[in-house]
Amino acid sequence: MKTFIKKHPILVRYLLAIILFSIALISSGFINKGIIKEYFPYTSVILLIIATWILLKMDSKTIQYLGLNLSARNIRFLPLGIAIGALAFLAAKYLRSYYLGEVFNIADEFNYKNMLYGLYIILPTVAVEESLFRGYLFKKTIDISSVAKANIILAIIFTMVHVFDRGVLEKPPMIIFLIVTIPIGHLLFATAFHKSKSLFFAIGIHLGNNWATQHLITTTNDGNSFLYISNNGTFETWPSFLLFLLIWNSFFLLVTFIIWKWDSNFLKIQFMKILKTS
Repeated sequence: MKTFIKKHPILVRYLLAIILFSIALISSGFINKGIIKEYFPYTSVILLIIATWILLKMDSKTIQYLGLNLSARNIRFLPLGIAIGALAFLAAKYLRSYYLGEVFNIADEFNYKNMLYGLYIILPTVAVEESLFRGYLFKKTIDISSVAKANIILAIIFTMVHVFDRGVLEKPPMIIFLIVTIPIGHLLFATAFHKSKSLFFAIGIHLGNNWATQHLITTTNDGNSFLYISNNGTFETWPSFLLFLLIWNSFFLLVTFIIWKWDSNFLKIQFMKILKTS
């Protein structure tokens, strides 16, 4: 066994990561029930962080390796990501509404309690996904190969997890939508993480996007979202659906490109130039 570990240290680390993550998720399944699930559904996140900490410790690294240390710099990426994720989804929905002739409406009433609770209850789900698909394994793959290879491998796995679902497999249009959209979603979250060097940014964008689907704009005027669509459109032909896919995903690729090119010091530099010339 020792000989095998010495010959294949990277493979052993991957296998250990899969084992530890599996133990964390299975254990949380037994704990995260009833009143705990309702009021504090963060067991899986905590156990995954512990598993990640163990793996990083074995690599002689700290949690800062993933930008998860609670510094002011890292923490600020969470609300920034939430805003970007929510606004990007809203803009994409507007493009869809323009394409299908849908109408945006302001809800008659707002259930702020449910909306805020939505952030609280969705956060652990996206945090788990980011930890698994853009966390230790993603960063480890980058270190031993390249960003491109890491994105391809984790995007495929991330997509398979979403596609191989009973509710999805029964709907061919949904399969096509996910096969095209999920890899781009991965690229968006991975780019946010890689650019900011903090997983908080990816978690924030993911959270903002998922929260927006339930509480920013929906198709029902039930008070659980700020906006709703009164005449939800449908796709009558495959060409119209495929063109929509192109528009929708091109927009999120644009958002990804902007994040990739974004320079946090750009505004500071421009501000200093203004001061010098004034």
